[in-house]
Amino acid sequence: MTLLHTVLALVLSWTGLYSVLYIFSIGLITVVALWTARLLLRHAWYTHKLSCFSKPQTRSWLLGHLGKMQSTEEGLQRVDDLVQTYKHSCCWFIGPFYHLVRLFHPDYVKPLLMAAASITVKDELIYHHLQPWLGNSVLISNGEVWSRKRRLLTPAFHFDILKSYIAVFNSSAKTMHDKWCRLVAEGKTNLEMFDHVSLMTLDSLLKCAFSYDSNCQESSSEYVSAIVELSDLIIERREKNILHHWDWIYWKTQQGKQFKQALNTVHRFTRDVVEKRHTLLNQQRETETQSEIAPTAQKRKDFVDILLLTKVGCRAEPSHDTTASAICWTLYNLARHEHYQEKCRQEVMDLMEGRDGQEIEWEDLSNLPFTTMCIKESLRLHSPVQAVTRSYTQDMVLPGNRTVPAGTICLVSIYGTHHNPTVWTNPHEYDPQRFDPSNKKSQTSHAFIPFSSGPRNCIGQKFAMAELRVVVALTLLRFRLTPGVNPELGSSRVRRLPQLVLRAEGGLWLQLEPLNTPT
Repeated sequence: MTLLHTVLALVLSWTGLYSVLYIFSIGLITVVALWTARLLLRHAWYTHKLSCFSKPQTRSWLLGHLGKMQSTEEGLQRVDDLVQTYKHSCCWFIGPFYHLVRLFHPDYVKPLLMAAASITVKDELIYHHLQPWLGNSVLISNGEVWSRKRRLLTPAFHFDILKSYIAVFNSSAKTMHDKWCRLVAEGKTNLEMFDHVSLMTLDSLLKCAFSYDSNCQESSSEYVSAIVELSDLIIERREKNILHHWDWIYWKTQQGKQFKQALNTVHRFTRDVVEKRHTLLNQQRETETQSEIAPTAQKRKDFVDILLLTKVGCRAEPSHDTTASAICWTLYNLARHEHYQEKCRQEVMDLMEGRDGQEIEWEDLSNLPFTTMCIKESLRLHSPVQAVTRSYTQDMVLPGNRTVPAGTICLVSIYGTHHNPTVWTNPHEYDPQRFDPSNKKSQTSHAFIPFSSGPRNCIGQKFAMAELRVVVALTLLRFRLTPGVNPELGSSRVRRLPQLVLRAEGGLWLQLEPLNTPT
């Protein structure tokens, strides 16, 4: 009798388990089927709505253009082909998941970038992958959160504050140049620019934004290495495997674990800097409270002071990297065009004539017109950021009776716009005369957008342009530049590498010759 009871109990238990598993599997299949049906219906709807835009050849109706665009030299050449063929825009599908419109003409770019911030949203395709790094920062936040942060941070970039940063730019550039002189004296005249310039811009950013002297130019920087690694991993996540776009899959992969390690390094560095500044701020406030004499003038607030005093969260944004990219490519373009380099150098020498020292002052920035033209042409030809993406909460009407439906990702191709032959004559040639003030009236609005445009443009563009002019001017005053040899390629050939900022495969190498300029 006991054996019979045992057998019956086992049968019933297995039957019950089977029933549970059966019901679970049926439920799971139903959920997957509904999700797939919704995905395909959404894909069909967007395909129909975007039929007003030309569509490049796809891999299939379902995969779309998945894998057809890479962050390589060939990827940029592919953008050139799209611009040559479609002139202003085309639609682009990444499987059935993402539906984009690529835009590369000022007439199409302008209404999107100038749209009100209240209807503009940073999309999930690009900016979602930055969220663990940057948090809910001014770069990727939306709506009222973005509006509040932008309003609070704007005073940090006021002209009166920027003026005080010029001395920092001079000091950081001098540290870099002194290091170059030591290397040249050792016979190392062929130098990779990004390594040196990235440390220099990080050095100046930390001093300007945090009043923090990191000495990072003279010692190895774990932080800079982590920034480069994060950039590489974000590009790899975006392009190599569509499944990695979902967090619950990505964080279980080897790449996801590497990302978290690099992220910890970056956040630890930023946290330490902010905590030190916070301690100093508290000490200063206590001193001012205890002082019997009230200060006659308000002390300049650093960027981090505004963050701390207004309780705005602070994360390490890779802003120094964009400025470093702009400086490196400007020096590269001047190295390739000796006559422009010499004209810039003469302009700087004329400006410095009769002075005791070799420092650029705030008032000098407006007296470097040709150097500024060369910088702007480099920003056009080698823009640090290749594209920005947006989506909108309402339909957006574009020229030619075309409409971008709400929710579609709009990829504004800065590279495509800057290299569009219908906008720029000989767009792949370096010609600073394009930015001669006398030609500005003939330049189409939104043909030149290295810092984006509209309400969500780059908040630090004046800071970047000031640093660019100071560092480029001082570099030309102290060194003659010629194209270097890339050890990886064994030649002076440069292959562009469009990551979060524009870099070069194997680095960007220049040959340096110190100049005996008068002091």
